[in-house]
Amino acid sequence: MLVRLYALPDAATSYARVSEAGVRVRRADPWDRARYDGFVRETFGELWAVEAGLAYRNSPITAYVAEEEGRLVGFAAYECTRRGFFGPTGVAETSRGRGIGTALLFRCLESMFEMGYAYAIIGGVGPAEYYEKTCGASIIPGSEVGIYGSLHQLMGRGA
Repeated sequence: MLVRLYALPDAATSYARVSEAGVRVRRADPWDRARYDGFVRETFGELWAVEAGLAYRNSPITAYVAEEEGRLVGFAAYECTRRGFFGPTGVAETSRGRGIGTALLFRCLESMFEMGYAYAIIGGVGPAEYYEKTCGASIIPGSEVGIYGSLHQLMGRGA
């Protein structure tokens, strides 16, 4: 999917919603590395952890975390396996439906715009309708398999 970063909706309501719920969304810090890696690995698996960990090779770190009562409940990263790509991202199952994923998404997309990108690519799209509604993303024609096609084959999903 393709996102026009220069035409993003205002995210203020999303940020206020998670803040009022007691969730803090912020850029990951170097000292978050061990618990970031652990959260992603334990919640989403080894392949996601490998990709998400690549955010730590960048300066500033190209990942955001969501914290509630001192524990991580979500993350989002960009510029990991490919330049200009958003993802991976995920929220713990017990914390979904509270707007955390949306706040993380917007933090990343806004950061990508600040880096100078006009567009972001969402390469491994799960809920396409969510991205269409939330940030105006559109399907890139002919990209059904996309850049992660070989990874899907490796994981036994076919292409």
